[in-house]
Amino acid sequence: MVSKRTIDYYTSIGLLSAERSKSNYRIYSDESLKDLKFIEECKSLHYPLDEIKRKLDMKKDKTIRDSEVEKHVNTVSQQMQQLQNDLFDLIPIIEKLDDLQKEKLTSNILMLKSVLTNSLLNKTS
Repeated sequence: MVSKRTIDYYTSIGLLSAERSKSNYRIYSDESLKDLKFIEECKSLHYPLDEIKRKLDMKKDKTIRDSEVEKHVNTVSQQMQQLQNDLFDLIPIIEKLDDLQKEKLTSNILMLKSVLTNSLLNKTS
């Protein structure tokens, strides 16, 4: 759940857009609600708001510049390399865990994998 204050903030910085009613209430479209869900998903992945705004703009733009695609691919590649390094650093720690701790870790990783997979599938369908 997202607070009214957070939604107001997102609107004030241009992440969300709203129409105004005659009595000056904000009215958000279905598209804005989808944007809000996207913003919250990005926040859960620890993206900064400026990067989220860039991603939203890219998502809404009907044409994608080659430079934007290259930048995005480079960013994802760097993140994947960092994840690989982090996982390598975890190996000695994991080896010291007892069975219950390993089971909890596995469960958490599988849940995160599921969230990421669902997020990816929802974006491409």
